[in-house]
Amino acid sequence: MKRTPRDVLKTYWGYDSFRPGQQELIDAVLSGRDTFALLPTGGGKSVCYQIPALLLEGITLVISPLLSLMRDQVMQLQKRNIKALYIPGGIPYSELDTLLDNCIYGNYKLLYLSPERLQSELVQERIKQMNVSLIAVDEAHCISQWGHDFRPAYRSISRFRENLPEINCIALTATATKKVQEDIVAQLQLENPAVYKNSFERKNLAYRVLWEEDKRNRLVQGFKRVPGSGIVYVRSRKTAIDYAAFLQQSGISAQYYHGGLSSGERQVRFEAWSANRAQVMVATSAFGMGIDKADVSTVVHVELPESMESYFQEAGRAGRDGKAAQSIILVNPSDESRLANQFLNVLPSVSFVKKVYKKLNSFFQVPYGGGEQETFRFDFSSFCKTYSFNTLITYNALQLLDRNSIIILSQEFYRKASLQLRVSPVQLTYYLIQNPALESVVKSVLRTYGGIYDQPLAVDHVLISKKAGVSLPQVHEAFLQLQKDELALYDHTQFDTAITFLVQQEDELTINPIAPAIKAQNTRKVEQVQAILGYVKNNEVCRSKQLLAYFEEDQKTRCGICDVCLSRKKDKSAQPDSDLKEHLLLLLQEREYSSRELGERLDAYTEKQIISALKDLLNQKNIRLTPTNRYTIL
Repeated sequence: MKRTPRDVLKTYWGYDSFRPGQQELIDAVLSGRDTFALLPTGGGKSVCYQIPALLLEGITLVISPLLSLMRDQVMQLQKRNIKALYIPGGIPYSELDTLLDNCIYGNYKLLYLSPERLQSELVQERIKQMNVSLIAVDEAHCISQWGHDFRPAYRSISRFRENLPEINCIALTATATKKVQEDIVAQLQLENPAVYKNSFERKNLAYRVLWEEDKRNRLVQGFKRVPGSGIVYVRSRKTAIDYAAFLQQSGISAQYYHGGLSSGERQVRFEAWSANRAQVMVATSAFGMGIDKADVSTVVHVELPESMESYFQEAGRAGRDGKAAQSIILVNPSDESRLANQFLNVLPSVSFVKKVYKKLNSFFQVPYGGGEQETFRFDFSSFCKTYSFNTLITYNALQLLDRNSIIILSQEFYRKASLQLRVSPVQLTYYLIQNPALESVVKSVLRTYGGIYDQPLAVDHVLISKKAGVSLPQVHEAFLQLQKDELALYDHTQFDTAITFLVQQEDELTINPIAPAIKAQNTRKVEQVQAILGYVKNNEVCRSKQLLAYFEEDQKTRCGICDVCLSRKKDKSAQPDSDLKEHLLLLLQEREYSSRELGERLDAYTEKQIISALKDLLNQKNIRLTPTNRYTIL
């Protein structure tokens, strides 16, 4: 009996029915039509090509821009017993060859790869030997220079499609204006595509902008008041660590997540949060793409997002189960200058990009005409220090080189190390009796590496971590302890960045062709920052209406649940000023209060009304402000 899309959905995902629009989209793909899907975050885009992949004979090629997204999606598919793999960056030729062989002969259903990887002659030749059933282009807005993450390598997809003229293509994106939508269809040469668009409106999601001096305290109060699963977005690794520690100290279970963690550490943290063993994930933008968790009730940005597109995607990770949820931006007066410093004042000029590229080649001693497909790992801070480069501007320059297909940039924890045990097995046994905490790591090493007593051997921290059932930092600490106690020789170097050169080194000739794209991308970044600042400053128009207007969708009525709409309701229902002052005086007769605590007790009034009444009472000398900024009766 022939399987239907609904059969596959039930078998692998456990759902009885599709979300609105998914069935029609899948049917169009299965009928062989080119298809364009604009499904906002939480709309279930991936299922729309994964289910056809399982129903069609052969393998589906999924072109995606982010290694982390590909890795996460493949892991989710493998958990569902679906054969899928992705091609990571910086792997040697032999390993790439083996992965491609697996796709040809291993009955895999989905192969994820980047647009840059698709340009490789080896990859193209091996794909010709595969029984390709479908091409899926994820994050398709990257093909348009008007999109928010333009990647020129996406432009090569249409040329690649010429090798597979009979295979249909589905393009998917969560955020695209009308201009970008038209550009996607044109650039991918979609023929008479079936077009499916879902509204950007999320009726269960309340968008709120809250002006707050003490963001940490507001965060704690919010998660104690709304105890559901949450995500807190920050801009840096250090901030992620600091906020997670603060939440934990305040009695809220929290994990942190950023691109500098190893894949094993990221997975452990994600699983703790996904299983609700941790209420909150504090994360950089490295977290979120492709996550499959429906019950997130709160998303908070404690620092301003870099664009409306990224904000909409990150906010949309709340409320995917259809229940009431909220997305909050916490703002204070210093945020505007901080945003400018983070995104505008660190935009690299074309001349600086050329300088960084030249120094990269010098740093790794890449000869003129060489370097193509070579991968180098290094410590990013050391590189910047060597040439007295500003770290933020340099990182942005590397990103521009990545987006314009000069290099592949990946930020992944990597530790190169060797270990040699320098005592007898008997001495080691006595040592472990006295130090039982090290036993699982040491025994895993002994079982894995023969000859570890005789000479230094390269050790794999990830492998030992898995075998010993401990975290990567614990493996590292165990090796350090063995060395400190003079039982082992431990030689280790830590890297946090890797680049793969995609083209030959030709100095300025390499960069000149992409100079116009660099300038255009810098201009686009300025426009994005101005748009997000306009959004947070506009306290007159419903937040949902503002967001939808940005994506050229007209929402007729106000949402009724954002901070702007709630403020209107409070304004209408608030009592006269004299009543508010009376309430304040009654409360202050009980004890001292901060303005925030008064706001929580008098939630029928706006913060603006309460501050105004407090100022009047201070001027009238009915109350006073203590040295700790608390109000009390005179």
